[in-house]
Amino acid sequence: MTSNGFQEKGLRLVGIHQSYGKNYVIKDVSLFVKEGEFLTLLGPSGSGKTTLLNLIAGFLTPNQGNIELNSKPIVGLPPEKRNFGLLFQGYALFPHLSVFENVAFPLKVRKVDKGTIKAKVKKALDMVQLVQLEDRLPKQLSGGQQQRVALARVLVFEPSLLLLDEPLGALDKKLREELQVELKILHKRLGSTFIYVTHDQEEALSMSDRIAVMNDGRIEQTGAPLELYESPASVFVANFLGHSNLFQGKVIELGDLTARVDLGEGRTFNIQPNCQLTVTHDVQFMVRPERIKTQVEEPSQENRFYCRIVTSNYFGDSARYLVELEGGKTLKVRNQTPYARQFKDGDHIWIWWDPEDCVVLQNL
Repeated sequence: MTSNGFQEKGLRLVGIHQSYGKNYVIKDVSLFVKEGEFLTLLGPSGSGKTTLLNLIAGFLTPNQGNIELNSKPIVGLPPEKRNFGLLFQGYALFPHLSVFENVAFPLKVRKVDKGTIKAKVKKALDMVQLVQLEDRLPKQLSGGQQQRVALARVLVFEPSLLLLDEPLGALDKKLREELQVELKILHKRLGSTFIYVTHDQEEALSMSDRIAVMNDGRIEQTGAPLELYESPASVFVANFLGHSNLFQGKVIELGDLTARVDLGEGRTFNIQPNCQLTVTHDVQFMVRPERIKTQVEEPSQENRFYCRIVTSNYFGDSARYLVELEGGKTLKVRNQTPYARQFKDGDHIWIWWDPEDCVVLQNL
């Protein structure tokens, strides 16, 4: 609800439960997606993402809970009455129809007059940059072009809300990245609400206004990409949204801004807590691989370790190392180029990081 007392426009899920027999696949999910937002449902296979999307679309009815659009209940309303746009990984184009005819199909079903159909199809094809291919059959198009046709068919009837279930999953990496940018630009231009399902962390981070991370039928955490990446609320979110190095230890000293943590085996270092801690607390925290610095000479920082490079992998824009500390613990390290190629397997180096690079995930 806004400050003036009016309900904010958008889609609201309240206490949604969904089961198949005795097996609950959605467990007490509540979520609000404001009008015009790009929200991504992110999680591994089996986490409930697609089931939740099908509940929103109307293909499933929740066992418990309510779904509202602009404060009006839509549970029980059939999919065709919700007027949502649906885009899936499979293009589902009619092979015997031209690009124009495929895009026009939703309007013909709605008995729109021919003049309006022609204008709306031209507009939709222009949005996806395919006007020049309107006479071709799907088999004469590339995979990326076919996905653009499927998107135009969704956009042609101007839905206020688009549901996209892994729509780029069948495309190669380069084309996928290009279409991610195009979808984001299109979202800004249309001002429609996008609810996007993916298991690809980079895709979610690069495209979304907000991300809802799902695990075992529940939403673990919701927030802006930067918030989730920099301040994950759980070990699951930290591990699933990017790579992380996890540590456990006991707080042995508190300062004004930092805390000293004992990791055992005589190893201690400083963290800058992002939550309230007390001495003797057991804590678990993480350091992202890109926050770890590497060098040959011993650094002056307190959070420093001597280690051996187990494996080194070059990725063009970065190098990723698996390093082993004394005692056998391994850490992931990522360096940006141009410094990324100076170390190789078997090298011994020093690593270090700043106290503010440690994020406390939970008190144990």
